[in-house]
Amino acid sequence: MESINLDGASEMGSIRLIKQQRVKSARTLYSLNDKNIAENGLKSKVNTNGFQSVSFVPNSLYFEKSERRYLMKIVITGGSGFLGTALVKRLTDTNHSLVILSRNPQKAKGKLPVNVHVDYWDAMTSGSWIQHVDGAEAIINLTGESLGGKRWTKKQKEILLSSRIQSTRGIVEALSNAKTKPKVLINQSAVGFYGDVPAGDVTESHPKGNDFLGDVASQWENEARKAEVLGIRVVTPRTGVVLDRKGGALPRLLLPFSMFVGGPLGSGMQWFPWIHLEDEIGALVFALENSKLSGPVNLTAPEPVTMKDFCSALGKAMHRPSWAPVPGFALKILVGEMAGPLLLGGQKVIPKKLQESGYVFKFPRLESALEDIMGR
Repeated sequence: MESINLDGASEMGSIRLIKQQRVKSARTLYSLNDKNIAENGLKSKVNTNGFQSVSFVPNSLYFEKSERRYLMKIVITGGSGFLGTALVKRLTDTNHSLVILSRNPQKAKGKLPVNVHVDYWDAMTSGSWIQHVDGAEAIINLTGESLGGKRWTKKQKEILLSSRIQSTRGIVEALSNAKTKPKVLINQSAVGFYGDVPAGDVTESHPKGNDFLGDVASQWENEARKAEVLGIRVVTPRTGVVLDRKGGALPRLLLPFSMFVGGPLGSGMQWFPWIHLEDEIGALVFALENSKLSGPVNLTAPEPVTMKDFCSALGKAMHRPSWAPVPGFALKILVGEMAGPLLLGGQKVIPKKLQESGYVFKFPRLESALEDIMGR
């Protein structure tokens, strides 16, 4: 157990913490009192000189003072997208130092807080972005072409795969050349890894699906796991459908309901693995901080629902009926091949590792999640 000695105390009983050694990711000095110590998982005792020593509990990356945390330097790719902007806000609010790597820095700066550093990157070539990797405590890779952005032509499918593989490969190569390597790489993945699973619980041990998305996610994760031989903890969050009114899939689903023609897609019996945006971000931060969590981690709510149940709950939250199902064949004509895995298939995904590691969901039930989202 690592210890830090406290050099003195004021008359009011507060204690000045003096940094005698580098402790994990701590970079700044704060004052602590006995209440802070008790609340933040630190053990303390008074030594023979009347001063107090504090020991960090093993595997604790941080301790807090007045809701502030010691800084971590975190490099994020894909930080200006739907998930990225929400994650950046959460991390800057908790006083972390962020570097966002973007192919369009000027556009990214317009979406991000002014205290975030943005640099150009192209995962296929070296550049100034590499210097940010060396010495960072964590790397979070959210980069990847949108799955639902365009029809899945042969060319588009190549882009969907290469955008994920090349970005991850470039990051791992930069990690291998870094003198001071990060402690963790969080590399996004998706529940599409499992393919269409009509029945049965799907935990992290479930095999990959035998379809295009299963192949993409599997290759993506395998590329990220190459960082493990460098001594870096690798987490591959398998994210479900992230719900928020400002982005993701939900805005597209709201339109027909607002026009009183909403209803389930296809048979409605396919599983719909959802998660509230706040829990998605909360789980990513949890994975960042929890040094015991590694490998694939399902990021979905603990109470999965079918498409029919989801649309019924959405209609109720919007005070609209859910009565007009969209036939599967019509969806296939409208959007092509992607209709199968993205709209007509699904999985009853269970966040087993996340819950066993101690994460507590803010929105475990769909009704409360939609009530929160639609009430904004």
